[in-house]
Amino acid sequence: MKNVLFLFFILNFIGCNNVRNDSKREFSNENSKALIYSDEKNFKSLRQVTFGGDNAEAYWSFDNKKLIFQSNFNKWNVGCDQMFIMNNNDVYKDNIPQMVSTGMGRTTCAYFFPDGKYFLYASTHLGDENCPETPLRIEGKYVWPIYDSYDIFVSDLEGNIVNQLTAESGYDAEATISPLGDKIVFTSTRSGDLELYTMNLDGGDIKQITNQLGYDGGAFFSPDGTKIIFRSSRPKTKEEVDEYKSLLSQGLVQPTEMELFICDADGGNLKQLTNLGNANWSPFFHPSGKKILFSSNFEAEGGFPFNLYMIDIDGKNLTRITHGETFDAFPVFSNDGKKLAFSSNRNNGDTRDTNLFIAEWID
Repeated sequence: MKNVLFLFFILNFIGCNNVRNDSKREFSNENSKALIYSDEKNFKSLRQVTFGGDNAEAYWSFDNKKLIFQSNFNKWNVGCDQMFIMNNNDVYKDNIPQMVSTGMGRTTCAYFFPDGKYFLYASTHLGDENCPETPLRIEGKYVWPIYDSYDIFVSDLEGNIVNQLTAESGYDAEATISPLGDKIVFTSTRSGDLELYTMNLDGGDIKQITNQLGYDGGAFFSPDGTKIIFRSSRPKTKEEVDEYKSLLSQGLVQPTEMELFICDADGGNLKQLTNLGNANWSPFFHPSGKKILFSSNFEAEGGFPFNLYMIDIDGKNLTRITHGETFDAFPVFSNDGKKLAFSSNRNNGDTRDTNLFIAEWID
């Protein structure tokens, strides 16, 4: 099995268990050009905005003034992923951003509402106020946990929960909102499998939009709200199916093989977009709606590096965007298309830290 341990540290943020080497941490943000690797022609400038811990899934407010992201940075007094808000021009080197989750349980996948006054996110805090355990391998298999205590909540910008959108037994998480401001797409195990669902902003009118065996998740709407892009691991052989079902029954998935799929907002016209092998994930629409930016290690032999790539929505014109030797992922365009936020291991002083970067984007 390909070694994707590197990916695990990024997605599940087990920084409290990581062995840090702080003596090697020498961050610099003086020269934007020094952060841009050779052949990264789509970046006019690049700014590092966090300097320690594991920071990822930074999503823009609809007015492009703020970002919300998750971090496990122990110097920010958290034991596992919690949600933080920053202004788009902020830098967090010695200061601490505003935490807007409860500080209890583990959180993931926050996303602003169109009015900018509220956001949604998933949290395990109703199941247990402590951070849940994070398995690394089960019977030799590299796995991600799918906590059945995750539910989706709505909070104001002061961190006060004002609504609970899901209360079904099982995993409910990975929620994002349509740019039209009318629908939420999320992943749930309520059918017995990891499928995509949509619902209204108040949690009503829930509809299942995928129904094939496999992990469907990390979904985003197109800029015009008519399409959805997502990652999926679709087992095919009997051995793969049996393994998938066995792990899922234990609240686990094995994410070493994932491809991108695209469909209409109601689940129709489902098509497989990539067929690259390895892990293709964290897709996001280009502002034109005609391309997808995503992270992949399909060119890697040992699990990493992960780099950013772009592909047309018809599966043509695959182009490499970043040229790192470690990890670039979670690319998210600002709503005006002028900036790109993403997570990277560049400039981390030879530690395991994953930081947030904001690039001025050039097509």
